Amino acid sequence: MSRRLWTEGLGKTFQLHLQGGLRMPVLDNVDMVVEAGECLALSGPSGAGKSTLMRCLYGNYGADRGRIWIRHDNLDVELSAADARTIREIRRRSLGYVSQFLRVIPRVSALDIVAEPVVAQGSSQAEARRRAQELLCRLNLPERLHGLPPATFSGGEQQRVNLARGFAPRYSVMLLDEPTASLDAANREVVIQLILEARRSGTALIGIFHDADVRDRIASRLFQVQPIQEPA
Repeated sequence: MSRRLWTEGLGKTFQLHLQGGLRMPVLDNVDMVVEAGECLALSGPSGAGKSTLMRCLYGNYGADRGRIWIRHDNLDVELSAADARTIREIRRRSLGYVSQFLRVIPRVSALDIVAEPVVAQGSSQAEARRRAQELLCRLNLPERLHGLPPATFSGGEQQRVNLARGFAPRYSVMLLDEPTASLDAANREVVIQLILEARRSGTALIGIFHDADVRDRIASRLFQVQPIQEPA
């Protein structure tokens, strides 16, 4: 197997300027590796820093200490030191992120929202729309909704559009933040199968899964995120 994403001594501290500059350490010395075909489930109590770690891995939060590496275009790229343009390219071709919430784009249909990242990877508009329709149907979103902007969709419907958009492109690494939240049992099963298919294709996945049954079916192993112990 080959490494797809890894960290070396990763640390993150927040400074609360409205609290007199109070410094709040969240991550310290995190060493983590995820290989092709693995699904690594982040584990740990609420407040331990799982979401912060995910945002660091995607480049939304800068790392204060240590390094984050990703395999991109057959090269090892230091994501934590990359400039904005490189991060955009990594996100376009190598690194996907499925959050709990869809960023609704006004006047853009659900079909085109899902197709857009596939086109960005080089597929034709027709091919991308076919892929989008396939996933939306698989996630049980009625076809009458495909051509509508999802602003007025229910939370569960928006989440299915979000999942389709995340799985439509072919990423080598995917970050999943509670991907089965807001879903009924039938659609939860669809998402489980999409994750297992991604693993079989060689995608490396890292996720937060509070549903223990889902986690047990899809995760190859757990990674414990430990809360930092404040000195007494």
